[in-house]
Amino acid sequence: MQHVYAVIMAGGRGERFWPLSTAGHPKQFLDLIGGKPLIQMAVDRLAGLLPPERVLIVTGADLVAATRKAVPQLPVSNIVGEPVARDTAAACALASAWVAARDPQGCVIILTADQIMEDLDVYRATLRESAAVAQAGGVMVTIGIRPAFASTGFGYIEAGGRWPYDGRIEFFKALRFVEKPDRATAEGYVDCGRFYWNAGMFVWAVSTLRTALGRFRPPLAEMFDRLLPAIRSGSFEAQLAAEYAKLEKISIDYAVMEKADNIVMAKGIFRWDDVGTWPALLNHLPADQAGNVVLGACEALESSGNVVVSKGRLTALLGVKDMVVVHAENATLICPKDRAQDIKKIVQALGAKGAYKDLL
Repeated sequence: MQHVYAVIMAGGRGERFWPLSTAGHPKQFLDLIGGKPLIQMAVDRLAGLLPPERVLIVTGADLVAATRKAVPQLPVSNIVGEPVARDTAAACALASAWVAARDPQGCVIILTADQIMEDLDVYRATLRESAAVAQAGGVMVTIGIRPAFASTGFGYIEAGGRWPYDGRIEFFKALRFVEKPDRATAEGYVDCGRFYWNAGMFVWAVSTLRTALGRFRPPLAEMFDRLLPAIRSGSFEAQLAAEYAKLEKISIDYAVMEKADNIVMAKGIFRWDDVGTWPALLNHLPADQAGNVVLGACEALESSGNVVVSKGRLTALLGVKDMVVVHAENATLICPKDRAQDIKKIVQALGAKGAYKDLL
């Protein structure tokens, strides 16, 4: 894996995992699955693939200290804090410039801190071979996950013809990215077999991304160019602070990937979950005979299909079905499982009241 680096995006606030996930302690620091924080698991998955000095984490400036504490095996200079949040396009440009300043031949694997992977041997092979394709062909690689069901919560990638590559992983020309579909459209995508979930994982040579930024997002290309000498001279943080606030908030999908014509999709056949809401715990933790998943102490009578997080206290359920119950130190959430996507609405409503800042 010569000249290959991994960048883990860890700037999200994880509002759908409130009340345990807050601005000061977001989702990537929660140890709900596997006994470790999600950010630690993301770094651990790269063991044997890349050395720690070639793993970078991009997070909020206010989370740098906590991130360094969570992943002490990484060099402290490899935890980079964004002065303000500007979505993934700016973060990808920043990270790729950081790599380019150290290695002009660098190839970057973009990952996120809040996903769960299984079949790790296949996962690592996918990253390794995606880097080989990106380094060889002047293309940008996106990893599409073979859909397990007709999800309306994910975007999709339509795959075209096979991309010439002789290896363990199959690659295809990416024809287009599509937004989260309605139920009927999602079912059609799955039935036709050409569509894959967009997992938000990308691989590119830094020179290839710089070309794409120059074509589709010149302000990001200009920031990239100005950051290079700043990184090499030690004035990186000052230059970043001067640049970042002026940038638009836009995702890398909208800014580049949906517009570029040199996208190749790796077929992801490892098990993947973006752990987007509390009910995702049902996919990763054992359930009792009534289908309840519990972290902590819970006594459930005539109750089924619930997700309960109750560490350090007892929760008692009676006649309750398909609910999410989460206790934090000073707040408790109760909602139906099928409304878990909407938890961010209550976070926003509480924020508007102004009286609950310490809980958000």
